[in-house]
Amino acid sequence: MAEAHQAVGFQFTVTSDGIDLHLSREVLKHIYLSGVTSWTKRAIRFKNGILTGVYPASPSSLLIVVIAIMSTIYARIDPSLGMIDTIKRTIGYMTVQTQTVLSAILFSTGLWLSLILMLRYILKALLSYHAWIFESHGKISFCTKLWLVCLLNMFSGRRPLLYSFQTSLPRLPVPSVDDTITRYLESVRPLLDDEQYNQMEVVANDFKKDQAPKLQKYLILKSWWATNYVSDWWEEYIYLRGRSPIMVNSNFYSMDLLYVTPTHRQAARAGNVVHAMLQYRRKLERGEHAPLRALGVVPMCSYQMERMFNTTRIPGIETDFVRHLSDRKHLVVYHKGRFFKVWLYYGGRHLWPSELETQFQRILDDTTEPQPGELKLAALTAGNRVPWARARLKYFSQGVNKVSLEAIETSAFFLSLDDEVHGYDPDQLRSLDLYAKSLLHGKCYDRWFDKSFTLIAYKNGKLGVNAEHSWADAPIIGHMWEYVLATDCFHLGYTEEGHCKGDINKGLPPPTKLQWDIPLECQEVIEESYMVAKVIADDVDFHGCLFDEFGKGLIKKSRTSPDAFIQLALQLAQFRDKGEFCLTYEASMTRMFREGRTETVRSCTSESTAFVRWRVGHHCSICCLDLFRKAADKHQNMYRLAMTGSGIDRHLFCLYIMSKYLSIDSPFLKQVLSEPWRLSTSQTPQQQLNMVDIKKFPRYVGAGGGFGPVADDGYGVSYIIIGENLITFHISSKFSSPETDSYRFGQNIRQAMLDIRALFDQKDKEKEKEM
Repeated sequence: MAEAHQAVGFQFTVTSDGIDLHLSREVLKHIYLSGVTSWTKRAIRFKNGILTGVYPASPSSLLIVVIAIMSTIYARIDPSLGMIDTIKRTIGYMTVQTQTVLSAILFSTGLWLSLILMLRYILKALLSYHAWIFESHGKISFCTKLWLVCLLNMFSGRRPLLYSFQTSLPRLPVPSVDDTITRYLESVRPLLDDEQYNQMEVVANDFKKDQAPKLQKYLILKSWWATNYVSDWWEEYIYLRGRSPIMVNSNFYSMDLLYVTPTHRQAARAGNVVHAMLQYRRKLERGEHAPLRALGVVPMCSYQMERMFNTTRIPGIETDFVRHLSDRKHLVVYHKGRFFKVWLYYGGRHLWPSELETQFQRILDDTTEPQPGELKLAALTAGNRVPWARARLKYFSQGVNKVSLEAIETSAFFLSLDDEVHGYDPDQLRSLDLYAKSLLHGKCYDRWFDKSFTLIAYKNGKLGVNAEHSWADAPIIGHMWEYVLATDCFHLGYTEEGHCKGDINKGLPPPTKLQWDIPLECQEVIEESYMVAKVIADDVDFHGCLFDEFGKGLIKKSRTSPDAFIQLALQLAQFRDKGEFCLTYEASMTRMFREGRTETVRSCTSESTAFVRWRVGHHCSICCLDLFRKAADKHQNMYRLAMTGSGIDRHLFCLYIMSKYLSIDSPFLKQVLSEPWRLSTSQTPQQQLNMVDIKKFPRYVGAGGGFGPVADDGYGVSYIIIGENLITFHISSKFSSPETDSYRFGQNIRQAMLDIRALFDQKDKEKEKEM
């Protein structure tokens, strides 16, 4: 076989004259170049470690400090208050000149490090200031103006690396128990009648008085010791300890460009995008991506980005764990039931897009049949975690199965060359629905759901991503996906025939087909996992709703937060859909804190329910608009509190985990943690990188992404605000629930958005009449 021939680095024969070695210069050349690449990466990591370690100063500033101190010494001025003389006495065995120079260098270095430490504390203090979030646009206080000036001056003239701010970010604060309980009771008030609320108030106050003080003390102790008092427990207990399938229940997806498909050649599109991902990974490893900043000023945590590539969730009997490797040079491709290993480097460099297209086309042209048990092997990652963990230990711990599984789990990421056609077609009502379902679960065996992400390339050139959730949240994948799509369309491009640009290297060794020896017992486990996953996938009722009647532009003209506007529309839609309100989850980020992830905003409030009831029972009126503004202001304030570490649910979650460690039974915490979220919502940010001017290229917009339903009788809604005039809603529920219907809910959302707009239209008409 060709690949076997390419793998031979040298041969030897034994003759009567001795051993005769035949060395392959080509292979030795590639070995040498691989070594150069590895050492280059280590040198870059070392350099970046120094640059990040001394930020906000720079290594060159050490030279300035040394020169300044040396100058004062030769001017017979002692700026060290005698410390240099003390250092000289400890090295008295050296010459006078050496003593002077060395003591000056040592003192300068100590002074430089002290200045860096001081600058970091100043930067951390500045980044701990969050009052600016609560101030209205155009009404900035003097303190905020002063803070902004100081912050901008610290960054002026510097180009920080991706992780430069990590150690300067503040820790997530632990809210007081009183504040958390008060906010919790306020959040459930509109959902409970008077008797239920009084009972909840008694239980909450008992907890606050008896158990909370002890739990809070231990939690504060943890916050002093750990980098983030929530994130490690959140990852372990919410994600990794879950024993149910992660497909649909945990994983999420991202879609391709909505209106544009740069090429309809499957291998070419995959080649360009994989190359763009490798470029992104190289910039990530070198820290060359600019840190994301709120308002373009306040840096956000980049910790989650570290595990984007070379990462796999490994199943365990009691808990899974995330395995992350520093550098991988291959990916694994799935096509029609076969797994192929594709090397991403050649001659010490990334494969060019045209070379990757060639490799993927070879896989598409391969006509070999799957080996026994290979076709649905990935269904193990879609089913329950315990059977997968046991099968992994029993059937994949030795021989070819171990080698092949290791190739998958250690790959940079996973690529599925799908044999279906998907994408948005305005002439097909359900095209977006079927596209989303394919990305979310596929056939249940053609995505490796344990990989950090699976890239999916469809037969017609459309793409998508299915991402595992434990290692990061949606904005992290969104950041990478924006870079990749922009690079694919505007930097790499295609030939007129739709192929990748560049020469074709026909000397590349072909992809290697992974080998398996899967016994019948294991095949039965695979089939059982597949059946479990198929029941879940078939139950997903999905609807994609493109709302283009108006967008962010019009909402902002009404002086309302777009997020608050949409959340109130969701409350109105929910009430019309079911005739009642429910506990509502909205994800908010806490990445202004070190290793921060998310916090919950409880969007169903007394103010929002008052607005909804009035809007349902009355026609448009100024009174209704006032109720809307009060509800919107309330929502925006809660969102700001969540962003600044004063949320409700993460604090209560950590108190609950602490109670389990201390064997303290808390009826209040049990009840809080068992309450179902029948409306789970999330907004995915767009234009994080601003690589594409969507005003100039309005068709080059993404459709965003979504997730599965959280409650059996509830809805999952992901919404994406795209440009000024488009909002996409990704709505999921379950067919098995007689109470839900995703299409119906989408229509209710559309009508709710229009009804809220009508409030402002009526106000404008009344103003015109008065004039």
